[in-house]
Amino acid sequence: MNGLSEKQQLFFDSLKETYGKDALPSFENIRKNLGYRSRNSIAQYIRALKNADLLEERTQRLYIKNRQTGAPLFSTKVRAGFANALDDTADKRISFDEILSLDKPNVFVFKVSGDSMMDLGIFEGDYVSIRKTSEALDKDIVLANIDGSFTLKTYRKKGAKVWLEAANPQYGNIYPKNTLVIFGVATGIIRRF
Repeated sequence: MNGLSEKQQLFFDSLKETYGKDALPSFENIRKNLGYRSRNSIAQYIRALKNADLLEERTQRLYIKNRQTGAPLFSTKVRAGFANALDDTADKRISFDEILSLDKPNVFVFKVSGDSMMDLGIFEGDYVSIRKTSEALDKDIVLANIDGSFTLKTYRKKGAKVWLEAANPQYGNIYPKNTLVIFGVATGIIRRF
């Protein structure tokens, strides 16, 4: 598929397992960490991986390309209703870092506390990814500082009037007394069972 020999593929798999999305260290450190005898063999493997377009240079450091990391994504959809047969062929790899832009410098992740957003499927203990921006549109889910306190709510705007809206009927709307500063807009949630 990528034109690598069996040994080159084994080396690449070891690189992914050892370094993941981190910058690759020096050839000498790779040699030591992976148990190879020669730096020259590391250089040859790295050259083959570059030629196979599996590595990229960013900020003068080598990285494994994002499309090579993450879990396999299967094209077969899993029904939440009646059972269906699964195809065991993975079409590509999927990385939540890439989907939620978690590898971008303007994206942050926060752990949710409380139940004020539960009707939108955001529960206590979930992780929410936030793209830093001071701009929000009506109905965006935002992380905002309102009168000195941070909260995750739905941003609402009608004419010149702005407020934050919870997604739980037990909580009322929050109207700023003095300040409302948008820290960022939610891009997704991550939940572990």
